[in-house]
Amino acid sequence: MSERKDRAVGKAGATTPATHSQPGEIDRFLGAAKQLAPLATGQAGRLVFALDATMSRQPTWDLACSLQARMFDVTSQSGGLAVQLVYFRGIGECRASGWVGEPARLTGLMRRIACEGGQTQIARVLRHIRDEAKTVPVRAFVYVGDAMEEDVDALAALAGELGLRGIRGFVFQEGHDPAASAAFATIARLTGGAHARFDVNAPASLLDLLRGAAAYAAGGREAMLRLAGSTPAVKGLITAMDGGRR
Repeated sequence: MSERKDRAVGKAGATTPATHSQPGEIDRFLGAAKQLAPLATGQAGRLVFALDATMSRQPTWDLACSLQARMFDVTSQSGGLAVQLVYFRGIGECRASGWVGEPARLTGLMRRIACEGGQTQIARVLRHIRDEAKTVPVRAFVYVGDAMEEDVDALAALAGELGLRGIRGFVFQEGHDPAASAAFATIARLTGGAHARFDVNAPASLLDLLRGAAAYAAGGREAMLRLAGSTPAVKGLITAMDGGRR
């Protein structure tokens, strides 16, 4: 089966380019996505890696870019990992890459994207994950952000749909914004996943969380349990998952 290339998330043709995008930046993103190696055949777990790329997120985007390749380290014994990058920024811009099985390719893609001002588009991300799962098996998603500027009831409804499909949500929050905390916890609970905070000044805190989510995407709960013995943050994710709806 051929893998999808980069495309806008949401209604076809409805995405408006961010007003502050540098000339040719989106073209470079599309070109990079087309160069991604096809995903290797087999039973690799699939993880949607979604990030808020609005202006306040640049330090965290840079951190995630430097850490994401290490997510793959914990998945080799569980059949491997395929990742799809989803990001939003600017005025209505929300895009998804093709499925990537090589961390170096994903790193190169992320380094081509700069954060731009705008409001959150979490609902578009959740709808995309729901729609993507209709054509390929998606086991889990990661969302990394610090804010929520949307209708929380709409987010809850979408999260409930994902939960019914068995797609776990790992929602990682920088900071302590109360609206974000409440919404992120709701998304995690309704998907049977986990909500956790991290410190951008302590890279290992986010790395451990990403590795835990990647382990689940590749090998399910058993893979997380193997990692939890040496990584307290992963043990915390399991505890959070057990406290929500299974």
